[in-house]
Amino acid sequence: MDEAIHVIEDHADRLFLWDYERERGQLVTLYNKAMASQWSSVTDLDWSIDVDPERLVAEQDSPLLAVTRLAGRLPGSPLAVWSEKEYSQLGIEFFKASLSQFMHGEQGAMMTAAKIVETVPWIDAKYYASTQTMDEARHTEVFARYLSSKLGEAYPMSPYLKGQIWSLLEDSRWDIAYLGMQIVIESLALAAFGDMLRRTTGEPLLRKLLRYVMSDEARHVAFGVLTLSEFYGSLGSAELRERQEFLLDNTLRGRARATTPEVWERMGVSLEAVLPFIVEAAGQSGINPAGGFARGFFAKLVPNVRKLGLLEANDGYLRQKWGEAGLLEFEFSDDTGSDYETYDAVAEDRAMGAGAATEG
Repeated sequence: MDEAIHVIEDHADRLFLWDYERERGQLVTLYNKAMASQWSSVTDLDWSIDVDPERLVAEQDSPLLAVTRLAGRLPGSPLAVWSEKEYSQLGIEFFKASLSQFMHGEQGAMMTAAKIVETVPWIDAKYYASTQTMDEARHTEVFARYLSSKLGEAYPMSPYLKGQIWSLLEDSRWDIAYLGMQIVIESLALAAFGDMLRRTTGEPLLRKLLRYVMSDEARHVAFGVLTLSEFYGSLGSAELRERQEFLLDNTLRGRARATTPEVWERMGVSLEAVLPFIVEAAGQSGINPAGGFARGFFAKLVPNVRKLGLLEANDGYLRQKWGEAGLLEFEFSDDTGSDYETYDAVAEDRAMGAGAATEG
């Protein structure tokens, strides 16, 4: 990393509350659920499991790696001289790069949750955000440990992710931290973790780690939906338009996720040299390397935004923009604001353990 510490200027007011009344029953329930669902990175995960990175990658169905293999067959491709060894190593580097962004994103989520603790004006929300801060610390820890002990050197934070999180930490409005982290980034995380869980079939440590993390993340989205639904009901049209523009900036306006150039640098090839061949290969094959992930992301995001009332605000401004982009097909997908119980891997594992103990 270029630097060990980065200073971020936060312009939000810290709010100390004298009102300790528990007035929001759904947040109380969610807080109690969060406390009961805490898991230990030390005792609930078996770190003695041996991980073979080459086998792990070989068992994955990676659209990006598939397109890259096709790109290597095109005339003039800088990958034409590659053997299976290089493609296997590239798959490992792609995988490390993905987990590295998870790790950095979880630290950003930890800091954003801590900011919510300081800035939200409701005691029930402060209580829950405190549990989320602990969740995100644990997530950061387990991804960092998996990378360092099982795979090797991590990658730096992508400029796209850095820009997203820095803007949330610098913004003076407390609800923007909610909207950006709880609704946008947590929806993105659920899609990414779910996509990786589907493709990672043979590695038990990572599968259990991802299941536990997703259990926490689904509650975090529910937290955002509950809080913002109430708050946005009190805002005027101009303020709601700002939130709609924020969502457009984070979904449609030139915020495409780029392949981490450092991956290619480690492989001795520049991204600029190989990218045209990857684009051509994707076009010829009809494979969209990020297609499944993108659908998963919008299937989480759009129904949650609908529950916030932001689709219909200002005469349906966001509905029109997202409709033009074809995103309204996801409007009535299951929203994680209410179905987080289905993600609860911790309760499932404890029930199985209790059942085994009873049988014993």
